[in-house]
Amino acid sequence: MSKPKEKWLRPTLKTNKPVVLIDQDGVLCDWDKRKAELLAQGYKDHELHQLKGGFDDLELIPGAKETWDWMQPFFDTYICSTPPWSNPHMYMEKRRWCEKYLGPSAKKKLILTHHKGLVHGDILIDDRIANGVADFKGRFMHFGSPAFPNWNIIKDHLEMYLTYIDNANTSVLDHQTLKFKQVITFPTY
Repeated sequence: MSKPKEKWLRPTLKTNKPVVLIDQDGVLCDWDKRKAELLAQGYKDHELHQLKGGFDDLELIPGAKETWDWMQPFFDTYICSTPPWSNPHMYMEKRRWCEKYLGPSAKKKLILTHHKGLVHGDILIDDRIANGVADFKGRFMHFGSPAFPNWNIIKDHLEMYLTYIDNANTSVLDHQTLKFKQVITFPTY
């Protein structure tokens, strides 16, 4: 006799939408501003990631929430972040931040890893080239770089990506999709 299937069990979470992974610190929330405030209060650089509550109430990077909301119907989006492993409070604080600033569903979209190259996705948006970014198999958007300086430009490129996907399905390429393929390339190290 076979076991009855649990109603909550979902054997697959596959989606037809492109998967976008977004770093948290410096891309969605303004850690650099908080860091400057804490250093001005007399904390030492090595103490910053040990603070309990150091991640609470970080401000959103301008345009992050609006772009996150815009992406939801088109992309399967996840927050892919590397916490300081020596401070377990930070794991909880990152999760609370996601729910508070990105909405209740974001708490289930948080991936904490030290090796982002092991996470499957089509696009990774990150402000650093560290923690496995060089091993990421999809496309990399270097947030804050000259090519991707802010969320407005990121959104423009994501729109081009959607156009590229649609056109690729119909074997039609236009100037915008060709531009997208040239600009969004995997970094060479």
